[in-house]
Amino acid sequence: MSDRYYVYILTNKNNTVLYTGVTNDLIRRSAEHKEKKTKGFTQKYNVDKLVYYEAFDVIYDAIAREKQIKGGSRQKKIALINSMNKEWEDLYDGL
Repeated sequence: MSDRYYVYILTNKNNTVLYTGVTNDLIRRSAEHKEKKTKGFTQKYNVDKLVYYEAFDVIYDAIAREKQIKGGSRQKKIALINSMNKEWEDLYDGL
């Protein structure tokens, strides 16, 4: 997974909170969320289940996509997740 950039969506165990982020190392960043290494939104709301991601070769494309997703409605985010992961399973173990 090197030299790629990822836009991802995390949720909590009840799928009630959505968080969108961008990273150059999806495995490391997902592990950081799971281990609650960074204080903030994901730690506060126990958001650590990876339910969606997209890969990009160019960081600017990933950032633009992150902004697009963040600017969309909750329904659009849910539809995006459902398009890849209908069961909302944690995709982390498959990385």
